[in-house]
Amino acid sequence: MGILSDDVVIIRQSEKEGDPSVITINCPDKTGLGCDLCRILLFFGLNIVRGDVSTDGRWCYLVFWVIGKPNTRWNLLKTRLVEASPCFAWAFGISRCYLSDSEESQPPDLYLLKLACSDRTGLLYDVTEVLYKLEINIEKVKISTTPDGKVMDLFFVTDTRELLGTEKRRDEVYEYLKDAIGDSMMSYDIEIVGPEATAHSPAASSFAETLFSSLGERPSGLHTSSSVSIAVDNTLSRAHTLIQITCQDHKGLLYDIMRTFKDFNIQISYGRFTIKRGKNCEIDLFIVQSDGRKILDSSKQDALVSRLRAELQQPLRVVMMNRGPDTELLVTNPVELSGKGRPQVFHDIALALKKINTCIFSAEIGRHLTGDREWEVYKVLINEEDSLPVSRSKIEEQVWSTLMGWE
Repeated sequence: MGILSDDVVIIRQSEKEGDPSVITINCPDKTGLGCDLCRILLFFGLNIVRGDVSTDGRWCYLVFWVIGKPNTRWNLLKTRLVEASPCFAWAFGISRCYLSDSEESQPPDLYLLKLACSDRTGLLYDVTEVLYKLEINIEKVKISTTPDGKVMDLFFVTDTRELLGTEKRRDEVYEYLKDAIGDSMMSYDIEIVGPEATAHSPAASSFAETLFSSLGERPSGLHTSSSVSIAVDNTLSRAHTLIQITCQDHKGLLYDIMRTFKDFNIQISYGRFTIKRGKNCEIDLFIVQSDGRKILDSSKQDALVSRLRAELQQPLRVVMMNRGPDTELLVTNPVELSGKGRPQVFHDIALALKKINTCIFSAEIGRHLTGDREWEVYKVLINEEDSLPVSRSKIEEQVWSTLMGWE
């Protein structure tokens, strides 16, 4: 007998603006499920203010208290959370509890969206906002501006709804873009592309030297969160290792923690997340290794704590650099071992630059390998001639604050 979706995910919306809505998820467990669910909540722009997680290794029960927005699409959110839970596949007789990301599904079709229009401040944000609302994911982008003020945007995208191959879906995208851009839109086209187009262009060597030469240290010009405390306790529980974290809240905090545990193949048996006054967070997590045992090896403990501290101190890296006479904004974030990047980074960069009336001359997304880690790299060349006079430190701070959700 199948499991009804209404029983898997229950959303109780708040009656008063500013109060948290409550999302309850009750489904079979799998390693990395918490990461996948938190990634969806981050994609929908929800701020998690409290969380409780409990599992016996086979079945899990998760409760998230979240602050939504007036335009939060709760019904669509519920659909995506149900699809991410193992029981969604069970309803079709497929067990997903112990499948890896690569085994769960085939890569979605990749499309090239070509858009030409007249340039203006905030144009890139308006386009990314439309794609976000339509659940079209930007995998790679190449944006350039001609001397006469025309913009050619090349977006390599995937469709969460898997309908971009239909004429109806393409017409829908066109209408939304036309409404957002107006008469300045000159041309529009979508075509499917082969897998070779998914290869990410490498980051510039100068950029790699600046941001990746000393991952264990604080590179010059980058902002970091502060007051991160991580303690490991193997005495309180006979069966679990306790990880206690105290840190400053930021957008996607719980996703960053869950992603780290997923990459280390660590299972959370019980966890509690709360935000205290002053945006300080307290997290208690009882964890075990994939074999169900505590983490007693000191080297494994040190590796886990080191990675967690790096993710919480610097979940993203932001820096302004000189590129000849021009200014380039560089943003990077770690990629999951499954190959998934952080949601909404490009959207938030465009939003931050729009807020301070800063124009974009060109933009590009690439990936960079350093050691055993892969990073997503966003390179944005600032159009200083058509922008209001804003200092480089102001641009850097605005982008960082927007990405961290500290506005």
